[in-house]
Amino acid sequence: MEKNQILLALGTLTLLFVSALADDVVVLTEDNFDKEVGQDRGVLVEFYAPWCGHCKKLAPEYEKLGASFKKAKSVLIGKVDCDEQKSVCSKYGVSGYPTIQWFPKGSLEPKKYEGPRTAESLAEFVNNEGGTNVKIAAVPSNVVVLTADNFDAVVLDESKDVLVEFYAPWCGHCKSLAPTYEKVATAFKMEEDVVIANLDADKYKDLAEKYGVSGYPTLKFFPRSNKAGEDYEGGRDLDDFVSFINGKCGTSRDGKGQFTSNAGIVAQLDALIKEFVAASSDKKKAVFAKIEEEVGKLQGSTARYGKIYLKVAKSYMDKGSEYANKEIDRLQRILEKSISPAKADEFTLKKNILSAFA
Repeated sequence: MEKNQILLALGTLTLLFVSALADDVVVLTEDNFDKEVGQDRGVLVEFYAPWCGHCKKLAPEYEKLGASFKKAKSVLIGKVDCDEQKSVCSKYGVSGYPTIQWFPKGSLEPKKYEGPRTAESLAEFVNNEGGTNVKIAAVPSNVVVLTADNFDAVVLDESKDVLVEFYAPWCGHCKSLAPTYEKVATAFKMEEDVVIANLDADKYKDLAEKYGVSGYPTLKFFPRSNKAGEDYEGGRDLDDFVSFINGKCGTSRDGKGQFTSNAGIVAQLDALIKEFVAASSDKKKAVFAKIEEEVGKLQGSTARYGKIYLKVAKSYMDKGSEYANKEIDRLQRILEKSISPAKADEFTLKKNILSAFA
């Protein structure tokens, strides 16, 4: 019961931590709209529908806008899902998607945006209305761009699992997929053995034909064990891709790129840890020796996780049974601060493994 309570608390804290990592575009709802809009800063709001093709096309431009204005204290970039928040959209006369409206500081009387739907044009409008001078930031891509020169070196590398999108620049479905595909690449950017890539199949027709590509976008997965490639036939939402890659590559990431609560967990070691925690003080060393023996059999990333298990077990013996809970609390406090992705990975792995000792 005590362990379950601790795990439940950890899960709650993890959800809070993830929710704190808000997107650059603020999601507005019936609950928070009046708290964010009409207050002490101007707000640009996109009223959209998830199924709307024009909204999907706008999405990457609007995200660039949000990223560029993220640090502008006098302006907020927001969006409302009109499928979910019908009352808000009705209140402001939204009848088509996307509808973009500017709400001046201290006002709930919007001004409709009628200009081009590019990040640059939207930024010019916001700068004029909000009195800012923000330039559109160049957002680096985490998608590996393939060409005839590097295709074999990247895709056929037998140490990497590679997902490839074959696309055409003029393809509407490809443009709709682009922002989601970028998020997939970002989610797995810390995984050295996972590559998210794309190829302009219109430009490199020979490669497209070689791999049987006849429509766009076509997605193919090239795992380490099968460099002939296999068709990706899953869904095209972020969660679909993340679930597929985690299942195929043995990774444990969520859509934000954070480690999940399963990251670092080695089932056969967890069983020994239960025995270790339950053992009396004079028998713990004997169980520790069994853990060392099991860790010695591990390979790849699990060998790395095994070393963390050993380090935690040794500290548990040296510092007592309260060590695990205290260390979990300490790591959680660190994770709630702004730290590098590498450090977040390191501390999350240790926290996950500590939960077996709590």
